[in-house]
Amino acid sequence: MIFVNLPVSDVDAARTFYAGLGWQLNEQFSDETTASFVVSDTITAMVLSREKFAGFLPEGVTAGDPAQHVSVMNALSADSSEECDDLLAKAVAHGGRQFNQPQDHGFMYGTSFADPSGNVWEAVWMDPSALQG
Repeated sequence: MIFVNLPVSDVDAARTFYAGLGWQLNEQFSDETTASFVVSDTITAMVLSREKFAGFLPEGVTAGDPAQHVSVMNALSADSSEECDDLLAKAVAHGGRQFNQPQDHGFMYGTSFADPSGNVWEAVWMDPSALQG
């Protein structure tokens, strides 16, 4: 399993955004400073206020601002190029923005978007027959 922890500038805006992607809010691990979203059976995304996020860092270490510096792009596997486009459309409709132009390599297709705080996600589809060598 993977648990992605993301600093956000506005937890309410992040809540709206991630719910708009169709991800399920887990109320048990959410409060006014955090929101936990089940992305899949093996992935959970936790958005935390920048202050709450900083509380998990060792003394002297500061959290980067994703609106200013991209340090990670979280890539999700999609079942089709249409699913990639659909996730991008949902992201834009719920307060996010397109991060980069869609990439179409024939056997592989991907889109990318940033949440309202600047955290970057990608949706990627690869033709299964291309994986067979």
